[in-house]
Amino acid sequence: MRLWTVHPKYLDAKGLVALWREALLAQAVLKGETVGYRHHPQLLRFKAHADPLAAIATYLGAVYEEALARRYRFDRSKISRRRTTVKLMETRGQLAYEWRHLRTKLRMRSPDWLGQWRHIATPGQHPLFRLVPGGVRAWERIETRAGGTAQSRPARAPAAPHRSKL
Repeated sequence: MRLWTVHPKYLDAKGLVALWREALLAQAVLKGETVGYRHHPQLLRFKAHADPLAAIATYLGAVYEEALARRYRFDRSKISRRRTTVKLMETRGQLAYEWRHLRTKLRMRSPDWLGQWRHIATPGQHPLFRLVPGGVRAWERIETRAGGTAQSRPARAPAAPHRSKL
């Protein structure tokens, strides 16, 4: 499961469809509708929100809007009606890590798509997130060059939860 911090506009077609499905799965997990993935690290930041279901619905809403802009036919009725204006904090280091990770994926499966973003050093974040200083999050599974994963070193977490309006 990958719930990207990067804005959905940077994802190729395969990535956007996968994000839609994975975020819908995350919504089902947060609703208690499935037993799998309940402890998945990607859900930690949503679970930390005062209203996790509103947070994931807001996240899905932005994914849906990107799909709509591309004229994809995602089913909006699958998104919970709850929404939030409270942004989730995410670190600049996490965004940077995900950008490198996404670029590596796109080099392999969609180099033409990646080409339009070649001049982007720091991408925009998904609208649900507000960036704060910090490194890669402790829950992130770092990809190694050999293709496996290794747990990252704990990064300094942002200060006390600060919420701002969307």
